[in-house]
Amino acid sequence: MTEPLFPCTLVGSYPQPDWLIDKEVLRGRFPPRTRAPELWRVAEQFLTEAQSDATRIAVQDQINAGIDIVTDGEIKRESYSNFFANALEGIDFKNPGTALDRSGEPVKVPRIVGPIRRKGPVCVDDVRFLRSLTAKPIKYTIPGPFTMAQQAQNEYYKSEREAALDYAAAVNEEIRDLFAAGCDVVQLDEPYMQARYKKAEEYGIEVLDAAVDGVKGKTAVHICFGYAALIHHRPGAYQFLEQFAKSKVDQISIETAQSKLDCSILRQLPDKEIILGVLDLSTQKIETVEEVKARVQAALEHCDAERIILAPDCGMKYLPREVSFGKLWSMCLAAKELRKDFPREHSARRNARKA
Repeated sequence: MTEPLFPCTLVGSYPQPDWLIDKEVLRGRFPPRTRAPELWRVAEQFLTEAQSDATRIAVQDQINAGIDIVTDGEIKRESYSNFFANALEGIDFKNPGTALDRSGEPVKVPRIVGPIRRKGPVCVDDVRFLRSLTAKPIKYTIPGPFTMAQQAQNEYYKSEREAALDYAAAVNEEIRDLFAAGCDVVQLDEPYMQARYKKAEEYGIEVLDAAVDGVKGKTAVHICFGYAALIHHRPGAYQFLEQFAKSKVDQISIETAQSKLDCSILRQLPDKEIILGVLDLSTQKIETVEEVKARVQAALEHCDAERIILAPDCGMKYLPREVSFGKLWSMCLAAKELRKDFPREHSARRNARKA
């Protein structure tokens, strides 16, 4: 399916219903790295059905808003990373470890006591379910190997790099299965490449490339400043971004709205598609179409229109559903207006390159 110019997508989460998850508990803690069943309001025997129903709602909201590349909104998750990181071999689930969050606070994390291996597909059923809900292109997100290695207490490997490379092998196996199950884009979430950029400089791109090595499908990496609901300070620039120019991933997902990012950095990523965060999630104010267009225009000064994909900044699950939907609606309307502002030959060149 051919995407329009300025296609719209989500970068990660969408609000889970209040009847599904305890949002007060969710807001009052850092994202869990170990499993957190106490977040769910629904009894265990009904939880899978409830999560599926809530996913249907999230998908329909995206379709109603005009989203072009649909996700599951991470509705079935307690956090963006713990569902996958705790499904692997080599982890002592009964005795978690401790590590510092990106805020500097100690949190419970998976404790590595043996070789990290994938037992079997973790997310394939979720992708098949998402595929059944829409004929539109679909994207699925999983945590990246560098971030999972940072969110663990390592008691087995000689170095964090070795642990990250085994995480990458597990992720690579999963990505292959996700594409086989019908996924169009697989996004790896790597927020710790920004949070711990000095370590990322040493081996971040190496393990990211290992995770996507040889896969047949479009891949993305998301790097961010942290959830707006939890981390309020935003720097005006990334410490780790232009390094992705040498990576094997196709798309780079960044935040520009709340941080008012200097988009000149996009000149350092001339061969990548850019998932551009244009919705500020630190406020419940719904952006006007003109505000969204202005944020896109800031990027267009430094990036071809054919390479830009519109998205929110990350962490939408912390907002009320009606606010999130309103923001998506404005974003999709802005995309429609932007398409009118650009000559048809832009789309023709874009489609020709895809062909």
